[in-house]
Amino acid sequence: MHAITIPEPGGPEALVWDEVPDPVPGEGEVLVEVVASAVNRADIMQRQGFYDPPPGAPRHPGLECSGRIAALGPGVTGWSVGDEVCALLGGGGYAQKVAVPAGQLLPVPDGVGLKEAAALPEVVCTVWSNVFMVAHLRPGETLLVHGGSSGIGTMAIQLAKAVGAKVAVTAGTAEKLERCAELGADILINYREQDFVAEIKQATDGAGADVILDNMGAKYLDRNVQALAVNGRLAIIGLQGGTKGELNIGALLAKRAAVSATSLRARPLEEKTAIVAAVREHVWPLFAAGRVRPVVDREVPMSEASAAHRVVEESGHIGKVLLVAP
Repeated sequence: MHAITIPEPGGPEALVWDEVPDPVPGEGEVLVEVVASAVNRADIMQRQGFYDPPPGAPRHPGLECSGRIAALGPGVTGWSVGDEVCALLGGGGYAQKVAVPAGQLLPVPDGVGLKEAAALPEVVCTVWSNVFMVAHLRPGETLLVHGGSSGIGTMAIQLAKAVGAKVAVTAGTAEKLERCAELGADILINYREQDFVAEIKQATDGAGADVILDNMGAKYLDRNVQALAVNGRLAIIGLQGGTKGELNIGALLAKRAAVSATSLRARPLEEKTAIVAAVREHVWPLFAAGRVRPVVDREVPMSEASAAHRVVEESGHIGKVLLVAP
């Protein structure tokens, strides 16, 4: 088969479409013939040499895919050859085939096309596990999402609105904020021109955000704590603004607030399986009901993954950038 390889870390040009051995499904795995994958920031970090795949995962980048089951490994039940699926991956999505643990498979949700389903597994599992399973966002609370126009952001807006929360977002352009509003965002903050702490306080009568979903890390740490409401929860899922910041524990104590930081890729199989099962139970019916949808910016041939990486690195997209397999 063909897959994107990374012979040497570097810029987008480091991605090479090359012939590699076909994967073989092991115990409890299925072989998926890939129709599409999607670009995530983690893929860019891997290409740059900063984020190796976890042990046992394919070396090719790609944390999600959609496609059809081509073969079942030993011990797999509940799935059949030919089933249309999407999958959460530890790696290997930028390829024509990938072996996937059966617990990380999802059926393509009703109302979603097979290709666009590739935009779902990583973002839905990330948002559901952090905003709902860890931070326990509840109806009537306020969620602040940094990077509201990203793949994560566009999904977080929709899921929070579906459960009856109020949503604030930050983004860097009027166009991106407008798209966030179309998805249901209530409070729109241009981080280039406005102080998100002041804006979220003003919009909530001084209370602040009950939950903050943060992709920036160190750069926003102090201001995120300032923006939290009493009993607020800060969920950190990215490090785009650095890895080391100063935490005002006194402010955290005064608010009885909590900070969590998680990653999805390196979690053990049983944790990923539990998250995928929760997503199938709680989120998949929202797609069938038309209350949530994937947001796809563009489709790029998988062999031209370098062009897709440039788009994402320049933040010139809204939602997900898909890679379509030949």
